[in-house]
Amino acid sequence: MKKIAFSIWQLKPVKWLRQIRGFKLVYTPLIAIVLFTVVMGVIMGTLQLQEKSQQEAALFRELSFAKQRIQLRFANNTDILQSIGRDYVSAGDSAKLKENVIIQAENLLQTNHEIAQIVWLNEADQRLWRIPPSNIKTEWFNKENNALLIKQALNKTLELSTATNRPAFSQFITIEVPSDEVVSKEIRNVFWQVVPQISGSEIKGVVAVLYKTQGLLEMIPGELKGQYRFTLMTDDDKVLAISSDKNTPKRAFSNQTSLDIGVLSPNLSLRIDTYPPATNLTFRMLIGVVLGLSAFVIWSLWSVLKQMQVRQEAEANLRAETNFRSAMENSTPVGIRAHDMNRAITYVNPAFCEMTGWSAEELIGMGPPFAFWPEGQKSELTEKMNAALKLALNQDKKIGIEGSILHRNGSIIQTRTFISPLINEKGKQTGWVTSLIDISEPKKIREELAASQERFVTVLEGLDAAVSVVSNETGELLFANRFYRERFGNSAKGHFDLANSDINQNAMQALNEDFVDTVTDGIPPSSLYQDNESEEIQLLDEDTGTLRWYEVRRRFVPWVDGHLAQLLIATDITIRIEADDLARQQEERMQFTSRLTTMGEMASSLAHELNQPLAAISNYCMGVAKRLQGHIDPLMQKDILPALEKASDQAHRAGTIIQRIKGFVKRSEPQRKSCDISEIINDAVGLVEIEANRHRLNIATEIADNLPMIDVDPVLILQVLVNLLKNSLDSLREVYPLSSRWSAPPVRISADLDTSTFPAMLRIQVTDAGAGIAQSVIERMFEPFFSTKNDGMGMGLNICRSVIESHQGRLFAKNLMDAEQTKLAGCTFTILLPLETPGSITNS
Repeated sequence: MKKIAFSIWQLKPVKWLRQIRGFKLVYTPLIAIVLFTVVMGVIMGTLQLQEKSQQEAALFRELSFAKQRIQLRFANNTDILQSIGRDYVSAGDSAKLKENVIIQAENLLQTNHEIAQIVWLNEADQRLWRIPPSNIKTEWFNKENNALLIKQALNKTLELSTATNRPAFSQFITIEVPSDEVVSKEIRNVFWQVVPQISGSEIKGVVAVLYKTQGLLEMIPGELKGQYRFTLMTDDDKVLAISSDKNTPKRAFSNQTSLDIGVLSPNLSLRIDTYPPATNLTFRMLIGVVLGLSAFVIWSLWSVLKQMQVRQEAEANLRAETNFRSAMENSTPVGIRAHDMNRAITYVNPAFCEMTGWSAEELIGMGPPFAFWPEGQKSELTEKMNAALKLALNQDKKIGIEGSILHRNGSIIQTRTFISPLINEKGKQTGWVTSLIDISEPKKIREELAASQERFVTVLEGLDAAVSVVSNETGELLFANRFYRERFGNSAKGHFDLANSDINQNAMQALNEDFVDTVTDGIPPSSLYQDNESEEIQLLDEDTGTLRWYEVRRRFVPWVDGHLAQLLIATDITIRIEADDLARQQEERMQFTSRLTTMGEMASSLAHELNQPLAAISNYCMGVAKRLQGHIDPLMQKDILPALEKASDQAHRAGTIIQRIKGFVKRSEPQRKSCDISEIINDAVGLVEIEANRHRLNIATEIADNLPMIDVDPVLILQVLVNLLKNSLDSLREVYPLSSRWSAPPVRISADLDTSTFPAMLRIQVTDAGAGIAQSVIERMFEPFFSTKNDGMGMGLNICRSVIESHQGRLFAKNLMDAEQTKLAGCTFTILLPLETPGSITNS
């Protein structure tokens, strides 16, 4: 029984081996097929994903191309519109030049189908011309509802462009067009672009362009629109334009990007959809299975070949990388050497050999202190190297150390050395790599610059003028010399006081941006170095409490950090100003004394010569009046006697005026008394009205109600008003000839209270509609002996001002402009008199 059992246990392994062999024979093909199917499925899926990825990449490229086409077209259009605007502004009044500009605009409209209209607006936002005037498309823009929407959008865009001084875009405008209209799809959605024309700081005009959103898609090439569908949308996915009405299948690929067509443009998105052909995945899989079964026999060989190709490619890449690194090391002027962990040299490049004059064979294996170090610096350089090796392990930032190299020919080279640890592919450090840069020439230049800087600072410190530099962005004081520090301290306050606070942050920021753009374009900013005209500024010296005068010059300069800064030079001219003031005061005193002497003599002579005939005239008139009083003729009592009495009064008034002027020239005080200004004005109008009527002119009086009584010399004030009224009548006579004086506006004299000053003052104004006063005449018309009349002495207005100033008042003139602000339309003389009598009167 034991033998039988043993034989049975011996037969079991043989049976198991046969079963295993049969299993292999039966299931090996099945396993191979399953593995093959799995592999082919993975390959097909990978191919499908790769195809999808390629299609998406191609879709993205085409979308980017279309976006670039649209952005480039808008950039070109903006440049052309700016050129058209500049040409139209520079054309001035030349009709031919303006016609050429309009022809340019018409050519732009014809070559760019996305443009519906081009409009030119002047600086007052008035439309001067529009292209095209009218056609089948633009007539829909003139419909009542559409025109209102388009005009509102244009006004908002003009406000935005004026506020920013940049081209701006409007929001999208949907106009009402019947769906069956031929052009409805093309012009349904539009928007404005406004390009301002700026001269200096003023806008001289605006070129406005009305774009069609459907026309934007015409910028895309036709072959792309045949393969893809392009759609323009807003942020809320509202469709503005579409290249085709054909629907895309659900399996279509799509992509979307934002169109940035300008700095102030509305948000606009461009979407692309593709029309992929129907894919028969089952057929492709069957083809793949057949091809896979056919290729299964050579699969092993293909794998081996593939591995060999990969290996060859890796070897080729390794050789290329090695050659590239060798070329870089051999061509770089930076010396490179490698050290092992014992700091012995293991590699040097040709640049390092040229620096030392030693060959690579002589240098490799050499350890510190090296033979190419100067004898007197070997211990110092050894310590620097040891310290740098320790820092290189603990710091990510590479810090260079300065040193020297002794060439074999005996010359010394100044170098800066950077050290980094050498790590192998296993992450283990095997040594060190050092790079050396020759800094002999830069170091020499720095030393020369430092010496030059020291000399320059010494000169600035010795100047008897304040020199300061302030940052344009932060307002920080960047530099100040000794004179500035002694007068204004170490803050920027003195700079701003001297600059008269003439630093505007927004304007300076724009100037800084222009400076950066100019430097980027390679254009030297020469305009920044031009000095401003010198200014004279008066400041309070806080130390002494006195006022000092400074002559200030300012300009903008690029600072060492590349940003703009303001340079200011202020020279103390207090002594010069005081000397000039003293000389001017002395000259004025001499002129005043001479004038008063002359006028006093004239007044005395006139008073002596005229008083007797005036007294005789008055006596004769009064005598004739008394003789006529005995007559009982009513007509004589009504007409002749009042006239004689008035003539006697006027003769008496003339004598009084002469006496007052004589007393005034002798520096006597005005004979003040409480007066009603309306009575003085009416008397002045009555004296001048006869002459006005003789020349067919009128005088209009406007006196405010409830004016207070004032203390003045009525005779002198009356003479001032008479003089001003006569001057106004003379101005009207020059402008209006005798035949057309019926249409001349009257000379207006008004009286009211001026509450803009404190305390309030009585204001009298004499206004005419004549030719005005030239600026050169306004500056001198109150000077003595200056006159524009052939028979004038030049003393009228001078005496008038002296009379008003003797009453502690003011007399000045101001020209009036016409409605278009283009030419003079008259002049107004204004008298301001205090309502209360001052405690002490200073005579002129």
